[in-house]
Amino acid sequence: MNKPENLRAYLLGAIPTLRDTPNGLLLSVEDGQVRCTSAPSLSFEYRYTLRLTLAGYSGHPDTVIVPLLAWVRMQQSELLVNLSPEAQRIAFQVGSLDGDTVDLTVSLPLSERVVVARQDDGTPLITHAAEPAYEPYQSPTDVQVIAEGDVLLEWRSADTGDAMALAMPHPKPRRP
Repeated sequence: MNKPENLRAYLLGAIPTLRDTPNGLLLSVEDGQVRCTSAPSLSFEYRYTLRLTLAGYSGHPDTVIVPLLAWVRMQQSELLVNLSPEAQRIAFQVGSLDGDTVDLTVSLPLSERVVVARQDDGTPLITHAAEPAYEPYQSPTDVQVIAEGDVLLEWRSADTGDAMALAMPHPKPRRP
């Protein structure tokens, strides 16, 4: 599993108070599962809950949650876009130590896809699949609806600000 260490490095780089006390950042994997199908390959998916605990944290929780959400946007984006009540969510707990520090625990339901391909000599080649990338929406453009050479509708598309969309690559044709 790669995401726990990736998140640790990201948060240590993003939160100055954690850089001074990196031992206060504790990570544990809970409720782990391996999901696979009976497909010809041995590819599979890790599913688990990552518990992130900041022991004796003296900063405001916002200073953790904002960079955490930025990481989630890149590494587990479906946690941000699924609005159904049954969807997995980012959970947290705050335990008070004293008036100056808290124990902040965040639970993240994560998954990682692992691709196992057979090399020519039959040995397995294991790679961790990258998460889907985001790209900016297109800039505002003029849109026209034309039928039989006549312009039926015309408008300028909206400016989306800093919104992002998942990159949707076209499928590659299979070669025989």
